Amino acid sequence: MSIEFEIYDETIQRTLSFRKALMEDVALVHKWMNEDHVHPFWQLNLPFDRFKKHYRKALDDTHQTLYLGMIDGEVMSYWEAYWVKGDVLENSYSPKAYDQGIHLLIGEKDYLGSGFALPLLRAMVRLQFQYDATTKVVAEPDIRNDKMIHIFENCGFTPIAPIQLPDKKAQLMFCERETFESRWNDEYRKANL
Repeated sequence: MSIEFEIYDETIQRTLSFRKALMEDVALVHKWMNEDHVHPFWQLNLPFDRFKKHYRKALDDTHQTLYLGMIDGEVMSYWEAYWVKGDVLENSYSPKAYDQGIHLLIGEKDYLGSGFALPLLRAMVRLQFQYDATTKVVAEPDIRNDKMIHIFENCGFTPIAPIQLPDKKAQLMFCERETFESRWNDEYRKANL
């Protein structure tokens, strides 16, 4: 399984990496969707056969890419990077052609509350900004998920407005490339000298 992106994060002194999710990962992702800290927000705690169909459809969807996130090579998180154009979110604001969005969850409970969410999110946003035409990454966490909203803000996302999506009331948030790079590139350069 090839790594799509890898970076050493000096703040946690760990190597963060992402690889594309595969059909073989379905049982692991299904397990995570049934965790108490996940299912209230993702609402995908379905019977395995139904989840398997949902997951296969998500893998085949060309407007998004599914990833598994790793810390020091251990798979512990699930990510969906998507193009806003063609997504239900495009009706919530006026997106540019290459705006990208992000969904994430930390599946392994041992990694919760340990300060890993921000470095992982920062690494994924850096991966998304590798696409030169992308100038904005968008998030729409569940409005009840104060912890995630706080992590998005610490990463450089700005709250825009509460929005209603088909499956949740969400907080629309934008991370502009310029804001992200001015906040994090000096730290990245220092860590990788």
